[in-house]
Amino acid sequence: MRTIRLNNGVEMPQIGYGVWQIAPQECEHYVTEAIRAGYRSIDTAQAYYNEEGVGAAIVACGLPREQLFITTKVWMSNAGDEPAARSIDESLRKLHTDYIDLLLIHQPFGDYYGTYRAMERAYRDGKVRAIGLSNFYGARFIDIAENMEIKPAVVQLETHIFSQQVKMRELMKAYDTALMAWSPLARGMNGLFTHPVLVTIARKYGKDTAQIALKFLLEEGVAIIPQSTKPERMASNLALDDFQLTADEMETLRRLDTGHPLAADFNDPALVRYLLAYDKQNNPSNK
Repeated sequence: MRTIRLNNGVEMPQIGYGVWQIAPQECEHYVTEAIRAGYRSIDTAQAYYNEEGVGAAIVACGLPREQLFITTKVWMSNAGDEPAARSIDESLRKLHTDYIDLLLIHQPFGDYYGTYRAMERAYRDGKVRAIGLSNFYGARFIDIAENMEIKPAVVQLETHIFSQQVKMRELMKAYDTALMAWSPLARGMNGLFTHPVLVTIARKYGKDTAQIALKFLLEEGVAIIPQSTKPERMASNLALDDFQLTADEMETLRRLDTGHPLAADFNDPALVRYLLAYDKQNNPSNK
């Protein structure tokens, strides 16, 4: 499996399995299936409330821990030096592991400076192999990258064929920060699965449109974490190494970029209010 070398030398698989919106009670099963299919990178978060399922799958799969790459994220309710530190230890407990491969700040709100300091300490203490950010754009990314001692190794953003994050990739290049795409299939928006440009290229290679959209991101150097609970889709999302897009096809696909996100605008006050109330609405222990 192809990897991306992070700015601290850690090798990260370029393809991972995302578990957003997978119910806690089902997570162990689907992560186990993903590992059997060949995934070695698993992306979870404190706010997904399924870290324990991921941890159970890590234990049950029988693979040596060093063969897996586990990502999780610190949620806003745990922001700040001490709360974040406690939450990192809690994530380690739930994941049944002595270390997290990649730890991100999930959202650019709250005391993210304090959270990043806690993550730096966890990195120095060997609890974490690499640290970074999620949903930090432009100025907020630069704020962290310039003011904190450890440069972000990864930024996770909504990235797909229709929102290619060209400007952010250029900003991140100066810090050798890798881009990881959440929703790399745009949640099917903009007619991704039936888009005529993607359909035409897919037919040429005997692939489907999702595989073309994912292959494009891989060729652009972006890490991807597609999510599916269907075994056939898990497998097809990995089957991307037996064809090569031409330079003309890559340029055609670049022209599909709209230059803006489709799923989430982090400058939208309504989204921020929703995120601030997220725990009350979504934490299973509150129901």
